[in-house]
Amino acid sequence: MANPQPASLRPWFLESVPFVVVLLIVAHVLALVYWMYRLATEKERQPRRIKRSTIATMCPTKQKHRSSVAEHAGKCSRSEDSTTSTAHWISESVHGGSLRHVDLTTGTNGWASPPGDLFSLRAKNYLSKKQKGPAGDYLLQPCGTDWLRSSTKLENVLARPDNRVANALRKAQSQGRSLKSFIFAVNLQIPGKDQHSAVFYFATEDPIPAGSLLYRFVNGDDAFRNQRFKIVNRIVKGPWIVEKTVGNYSACLLGKALTCNYHRGPNYLEIDVDIASFGIAKAILRLALRYVTSVTIDMGFVVEAQAEDELPEKLVGAVRVCEMEMLSATVVEAPQTTVVARGLSFASKVNHHKSGDDDDDD
Repeated sequence: MANPQPASLRPWFLESVPFVVVLLIVAHVLALVYWMYRLATEKERQPRRIKRSTIATMCPTKQKHRSSVAEHAGKCSRSEDSTTSTAHWISESVHGGSLRHVDLTTGTNGWASPPGDLFSLRAKNYLSKKQKGPAGDYLLQPCGTDWLRSSTKLENVLARPDNRVANALRKAQSQGRSLKSFIFAVNLQIPGKDQHSAVFYFATEDPIPAGSLLYRFVNGDDAFRNQRFKIVNRIVKGPWIVEKTVGNYSACLLGKALTCNYHRGPNYLEIDVDIASFGIAKAILRLALRYVTSVTIDMGFVVEAQAEDELPEKLVGAVRVCEMEMLSATVVEAPQTTVVARGLSFASKVNHHKSGDDDDDD
């Protein structure tokens, strides 16, 4: 039987492949896109030997990786393990929705929270010695994941009246509880015949410390956010061609590579990442769909530290996507022109501005 011609690959093909394929492109191939952006803007490049050395420093050896997995098997971050102190609305959000909260090592078609130490971030002496180290605990608690499908692009999902996480917090606040809670959400907008959104939620019951890097990010302007919002990723399991092509660890400043829209409500910040805003990312997506069938991937979200007093870097939160299927997406209605979210109020949309500076290590 003849191999199908590339011309036969149409957007409907997205419906027949695992959901994690798309997330792989969103999370890992963006690193390649950003790398291409840097090649076009940098006046001088580091020698390849140095680049490989840097990658080797970021990526633990296979032996260390096995040891780390064995050490942390069956648990996620400190915040997720402390179920006794987790607010009811957060627990409800974690275990609700169409995407199941699954076991970290054996779960499939769901999500889990990987230990922070599996990620390598800038250490306290990074600026002087370029040293990185285990990320440690998250700043915020995992609060669930949504995989959504709609006829139009979904924006500002936390302001929708049918958003389950926002509704859980709203219910708790109506009872006089969790009045200082805050939600941090990342909405990866994935183009295709139907528009998909992978939304990752993180939350805190306590106010974000004033003056902290996260506080400045949440309350800063779009230019500051675009220069600081970083995604770090690692392949847990996947076809060899994926690992050979994009590597098993990568990082990218999303605000520099793609259009990011920020929606700030009185008790939340949502970041909408438009994958369709850069043509190369879309092209790589189609190419990868020809080869990749399934993958498990860890994604961490970071506010990049660029000054001594901001180090060491910390994970805002992280998620492991475990071999999920495209067809598991929940269908939601197209958004109305005006979205009203009682209790969460209106969100202000901040337009994206391209940053003029380059990241120096990823």
